[in-house]
Formats: sequence, structure tokens, C-alpha cells
Amino acid sequence: MPKGRLLIIGLVWPEPISTAAGCRMLQLINQFLKQGFDITFASSANKTAQSFPLDTLGVTTINIELNSGSFNEFITSLHPNVVLFDRFVTEEQFGWRVAQQCPGALRILDTEDFHGLRKGREEALKANDTFGLDYLQNDTTKREIASIYRCDLSLIISEIEIEIMTQQLNINKDLLFYLPFLEESESVKGFVGSNSKIIKLPSFEARKHFITVGNFLHKPNYDAVLYLKKTIWPLIKKQLQHVELHIYGAYAPQKIWQLHNERDGFFIKGFVDDINKVMQNSKICLAPLRFGAGLKGKLIDAMKNGTPCIMSNIAAEGMFGDLEANGFISDGAEDFAQKAITLYQNQVMWQTMQRHGFAVLRMRFDPLLFQMDFENKIVTLTKNLKTHRQKNFIGQLLQHHTLQSTKYLSKWIETKSRLK
Repeated sequence: MPKGRLLIIGLVWPEPISTAAGCRMLQLINQFLKQGFDITFASSANKTAQSFPLDTLGVTTINIELNSGSFNEFITSLHPNVVLFDRFVTEEQFGWRVAQQCPGALRILDTEDFHGLRKGREEALKANDTFGLDYLQNDTTKREIASIYRCDLSLIISEIEIEIMTQQLNINKDLLFYLPFLEESESVKGFVGSNSKIIKLPSFEARKHFITVGNFLHKPNYDAVLYLKKTIWPLIKKQLQHVELHIYGAYAPQKIWQLHNERDGFFIKGFVDDINKVMQNSKICLAPLRFGAGLKGKLIDAMKNGTPCIMSNIAAEGMFGDLEANGFISDGAEDFAQKAITLYQNQVMWQTMQRHGFAVLRMRFDPLLFQMDFENKIVTLTKNLKTHRQKNFIGQLLQHHTLQSTKYLSKWIETKSRLK
């Protein structure tokens, strides 16, 4: 097994109980720990009450400064073998310093999801237009793809995003590695683990109401709740008069709380520290996302807890491959609502969809499906880094020229700060 020092530069401190991105980061940390790495996690962000205590995993943590030469001293002293950037923004901020101070370190980008794709879909929705290449090739995409080229390897969470990058943007597939969510769950057996206890999942009869989940700092989640409130939920409520929709999510702004209406059965619940418990007690999860990218943590949570879903094509994208979904996929509001009503009332259908979810977790997101290939990829790249970079000439061009604007802006800010 490879042994060495790994530096992770986090955009934020991981919050697995608040965001899917936080869960994803912990999964990556566990993979690198299994590979024998000594890990340091650094971020310029402030910690929150929901930040995971990384020290309990044996991970060293440190606060770093933006636009400061102190980072150069820090990384030179640490001298990591591998550096992982958490989303392309951190690579823009620190990538040139890493390349300058530790040129022999393997540079990996975890994209989390394809931000440029999400941005393009959002702009197309705002314009009430069909999404196409003109929307895809936005400024966010250009920045993100430049970051991918400057790194030695980028971790892509969705097969669909790899397809878009390679076929529509002509990215060299050797720069990309498919690594989805890695779910170690007893749910594949019909049970869910919680605090080292095994709990039998509630039955169809024991569950009631609908649920939707999402961190409200994420624009697609806010849009989906508005769409439910104005369009979909009234159609469901008209036929199922005694049901409720419970909306959970961290960082709910006042404009979300104002949507709360008990008479309409529309309950804004806000942050919950145990998503498993509320998901297990719900009969169906609704995910009518109208734009977005990557894989949806809410669907993973639903499958782990045996809760079938009604979801849009955007929500379902990249989740199921050739397997049956754990519910119905629909984009039309009336059809979406009718499928939710039907599934809510049909026990046999509901149980079938639940089993589909367990199969998807087992056959598409089991860590054992990916960890050996991931480890081998790290080893191979480390041994052949010079040759790998020579084949990525566009990356060399971007390191040599385009990134200089970011570099010298950072140095100007640093100098200005010293002169104050």
C-alpha cells in the first residue's frame, strides 16, 4: 500500500450532517486512510458547529490564509506527496503555490460535481430555454475545465459528467477518474446502522407523509422547494388531503421559513441532526430538481433508509445506470404529482421500489467496487508522473500562462496587506 503525506485543501470544513459534499469528503478521507496516507486537512474557512471533528480520525487540521506567503512556508515544511483540492476554486487559489513549492506532488482535484454544468442549466431555466452547448460553455465551465487540465487527475462523481466532458468538451479521459459516493451501509440488507446499533426499517404501514431534503445554500434545493410549494404540492394535497410535506435542510433563510403553512400541510422543519430518523419515518421522498449536477445526496439518504422517491431527470441523473430506480422519474408537474399519489397508496409497488434502492446501493455505490482501482491509479500516476504530465500539454500551457493572472493578483493583494 502506498504510504505518504496527503494534504487536502478544503473549500470549507466538512459538514456530513449538513451537506452531501461533507459526506463525500469524509468518504475520500477514509479511502486515503485505508491507503496508508498521513493526512493533513487545511482550509481558510471558519469552522461551524456542524464541522466534523477530523482529529477523531487521526487527521491533522490547520487553518491557512488566502493570498499569503505563509502558505508557501507551510506546504514546503509539510512536503506532501499528494495534494487534493476540494473543488476548482481552491485549486485556483492555491494550485500555483503547490506547483511552485512542491512540483513533484501529485495534484488531484475533487470536483464534487460539474459546477459549470449546473450553472449552464440554471441559466437555461431562467431563460425558459433548452439547455445546449452554448449554455454549457459558460465562464464557470471555462474556469473549472482549466483547473482540471492543471491537475494530474480529477475525481468525477457522475458517469454522465465524464461523458459530457469527454464528448462535448473533448477532455482527455486520462485526466478523469469516476469515483461516485461510496456507501458503507447495512441498508442493502434491509436495515440501517445508527450509532453502532442495527435498527429494522419501519414498514409501509408505519410510515406517513412526504419528505424533501437539501442544504439551502445550494440554489437547486431552494428552487425545488419553491416549485413544490407553487406547483406540485397543491396537486398532491388536492387528492391526499390528510398528508403533509416535511422540508428539512441546513441554512434555511427567512424566505424559506416564510413558506411554512400548516393548513396546507407544508412544514418547513429546517436543520436536522439525524436525517436517517426522519427519512425512515417518511413514506416517500420528493426531489423535483429543475437544475443541478453531480449525484444527489438526498436520493442516497432515501435509498439507505428504504424510502422510495419521485424525482426529476436532473435528480436521477447518474444514479441508477442500467438498474431500476427506487421510484418514478418525471419532469412534468401533473405527472410527478400523480406518480407520488399512486406510490403513496400502493404498498406492493412501494415495497418493490424500496428493494430497487437497496440493489442500487449494493451494485453501484459499494466502496469495494472502486477502492482497488482508485489505489492503483494513485500508485501508477505517482510512478509515472513526468510522462503523464508530458502528455497533458494543455495543462502545461495553463500552468505557464493563464494562471499567472491569478498568481500575480494574489501576490499584489499579499503585498498590499503588508503595506497597511
